Amino acid sequence: MGLPRPVLWLRRLWVLLQVAVQVAVGKVFLKLFPARVKQHIVAMNGKNPHFSYDNWAPTLYSMQYFWFVLKVQWQRLEDRTEPGGLAPNCPVVRLSGQRCNIWDFMQGSDVWVFGSCLPPSLACTL
Repeated sequence: MGLPRPVLWLRRLWVLLQVAVQVAVGKVFLKLFPARVKQHIVAMNGKNPHFSYDNWAPTLYSMQYFWFVLKVQWQRLEDRTEPGGLAPNCPVVRLSGQRCNIWDFMQGSDVWVFGSCLPPSLACTL
């Protein structure tokens, strides 16, 4: 399931370095070229009427931003799978609010197909 431990840790280290460089460059650009950065961020979020640069600007490239992006990137490393391999054991939340993993729902010889939809006639033959 997933990546071997040493490979996963090497990839995590690589992601840590990438996110650290992105945040550092973002902070430098925010200090040196604030008008250009504002113009770029507003253009990226132009379709969202609820986006306000004044509300979001203080959070960009902060330590909280760094840890959030790092956590998301690390989670993506663990969620990857290879063709023919096991599905990732992703965390999910039930409608009741209880946290569990997707493998908790598997029973017996259930067949789960990710990324496609099977018609009932084909699903019955599996």
